[in-house]
Amino acid sequence: MDGNHSGGLGLVGDIGGTNARFALVEFDGQDPRLIEPTAFKGEDYGTAEDAIEAYLHKVGVKHADQAVVAVAGPIDHGQVHMTNLDWRISEDGLRRAGGFRNAKLINDFTAQALAAPRLAPKDLRQIGHLPTSGEGDLAILGPGTGFGVAGLVRRHGQEIPLATEGGHVAFAPLDEVEIEVLRYLTKMLDGGRVSVERILSGPGMEDLHVALGAAEGRKVETLTAKQITERATEGCADSLATVNRFCAVLGSTAGDIALTLGSRGGVFIAGGIAPRIIDILEKSPFRARFEEKGRLSSFTQAIPTHVILHPHTALIGAAVALTPEGRAAVS
Repeated sequence: MDGNHSGGLGLVGDIGGTNARFALVEFDGQDPRLIEPTAFKGEDYGTAEDAIEAYLHKVGVKHADQAVVAVAGPIDHGQVHMTNLDWRISEDGLRRAGGFRNAKLINDFTAQALAAPRLAPKDLRQIGHLPTSGEGDLAILGPGTGFGVAGLVRRHGQEIPLATEGGHVAFAPLDEVEIEVLRYLTKMLDGGRVSVERILSGPGMEDLHVALGAAEGRKVETLTAKQITERATEGCADSLATVNRFCAVLGSTAGDIALTLGSRGGVFIAGGIAPRIIDILEKSPFRARFEEKGRLSSFTQAIPTHVILHPHTALIGAAVALTPEGRAAVS
């Protein structure tokens, strides 16, 4: 790409605990278009600014006009200390690194929320019998390196993302096995608090695998999340038990978040794990646990649930935040 072609371009980023993804954005039309989305391993770079400079060099662009970077962590006064990656990022630092006129940090699930209504049917996998209605507030949540949660309030043609740290709410067990899992994890954390992220994430799945084996009296191997999901899809009984329980807890948690946010318009499951286990998820207790809310079961039964399959959803949301409407929504 010609380095002189940067005048009408913006840069968007999606920095999580494992990967840092970037793309250029053209502003033609209502929905910005992503150009050359590229993923980098965060561990290969000392800082986010280093990764951005490497991306701009790779695509042959010296400067872009402005940038929006979605990050996994709470943003405070234009700065963030990443939750699952030892990077400190600031808007001032981004401006200097990329020579941007403006640079803004947003939460990664704020970006997911902005993107959700713009996804095509091919970008989604429906879980349960209800399609999206295109109306009502949304919840977006998802397990990856961590567990993110956001909402999208839709009123009178406006869309306002609601950034949360809902991935750190307490884990609520629903049966005797999950009570034992909670006891195991509490002991593992030296009596510390067990949040849903301690289960609903890549590292959490690894701990759940061991804890579930102990709770059910099975001796299991210590495996990575990638190994667990791969073996589960191949039919390994121990790994499949872990993934099914993971899906059950995800369903309960998603239902709780739907109740909390009043997301009658739908719940979208983002993150890197759900697409890898999509066939198991569809047959798992996920939807039943999502709906089982006692006196409020009729509320959750009427809410559609979908898994996001698009690989660059947060980049799309960050691009939306570059538009005038998006800037107003995240300001």
